[in-house]
Amino acid sequence: MGRFEDEYMDVLQNIEFVLVATYRNHPEMTDWDAMEAVKGLVRTYKAERDGRPAPPLRLGPLAQEAYDAVQEMCEWRLGRRPLEMRQGKERKELFLKPGEGAITRDEVILCLQRVLKSIERWNKQLGQRGYFDFVSQFVR
Repeated sequence: MGRFEDEYMDVLQNIEFVLVATYRNHPEMTDWDAMEAVKGLVRTYKAERDGRPAPPLRLGPLAQEAYDAVQEMCEWRLGRRPLEMRQGKERKELFLKPGEGAITRDEVILCLQRVLKSIERWNKQLGQRGYFDFVSQFVR
């Protein structure tokens, strides 16, 4: 494993967790849907960084659901919104703050690009659900 993966393992796992959760809810989902969602988020966060409006995205329903789930996780990692946690019947909100776990927009972009590379690699090696077949074994 590389230094980048070591430093951002928790963020990469967060992103992969929500992608796999979406896939488990929709077994017909393919790596293509995940790729389109992650590419769309990279474009969205780069536009924000550059002071441009978010680009219009035309995503299919599964890619859109994955996009929304990953964006929610990214926004939490950026410290912009809370993450809802459920413990039995109790609901709690978990916040991240700069210096206390929140990361920068550029770090989010790098993490999304790293996940995209993984999707592309496993898709190429194992087929249309290669990424999900591979990563699902590590996500519970």
